[in-house]
Amino acid sequence: MSICQDLPEIQIVRHARAKHLRLRVYTDSIRLTVPLRCGRQQIENFLKQSESWLVETWQKQYDSTQVQSQTLPQQIQLFDHNIAIDIEYVAQKDLFIYLPEHNMLRVDQTQAEIGLKTFILSYAKHKLPKYLSHLAQEHVIPFAKCNIRHPKTRWGSCSSQHDIMLNAALVLYPQAVVRYVCIHELAHTRHFDHSPAFWSEVEKFDINYKQHRKMLKTIALPYWWHYSAKL
Repeated sequence: MSICQDLPEIQIVRHARAKHLRLRVYTDSIRLTVPLRCGRQQIENFLKQSESWLVETWQKQYDSTQVQSQTLPQQIQLFDHNIAIDIEYVAQKDLFIYLPEHNMLRVDQTQAEIGLKTFILSYAKHKLPKYLSHLAQEHVIPFAKCNIRHPKTRWGSCSSQHDIMLNAALVLYPQAVVRYVCIHELAHTRHFDHSPAFWSEVEKFDINYKQHRKMLKTIALPYWWHYSAKL
């Protein structure tokens, strides 16, 4: 269950000895323990009342795992490239100029962080929908449409209409991780929860999904991806 775009899917666990609803926020997940007879409406009301606290607490947990040296990279590795792309910081009018034939990215040196993030957003919007469509056709798992965004803490989502959202930052991860997230969201078109049946569906198409899921949680994004300037 999810109540806010900035939060991950909330894992609901029913426990025979639970007398009250209890939230626990971990570095990679949120868990709600509820009594066996607790109704869905009661759960939704409790989560709604806890939303502000959840967002604040989750963001603190997330930020604590993202501390990195604020050094501009000389290369950038993308999910569908075998070789890292060289980066040059120069004075230019455009925020970035991508020269794939030379495996080169030129970034405006006066707005380097914004230029890098803008490039990633542009690249992701071009590449990720095509990659998702390829996997959907390969495994015969249709979806409606794909949107590329950059939420703070969610890697993807799937609506009840089978619209899939992917986080643009995924292109900075290894292809196996990107594939796992795509398979994860495609599996939600068949199982709109995180039940055992859902994870069985994921495992059909990614036998090493647990390893890839761990990589997604442990590989930190570069500092410039979190740059606060408006794009």
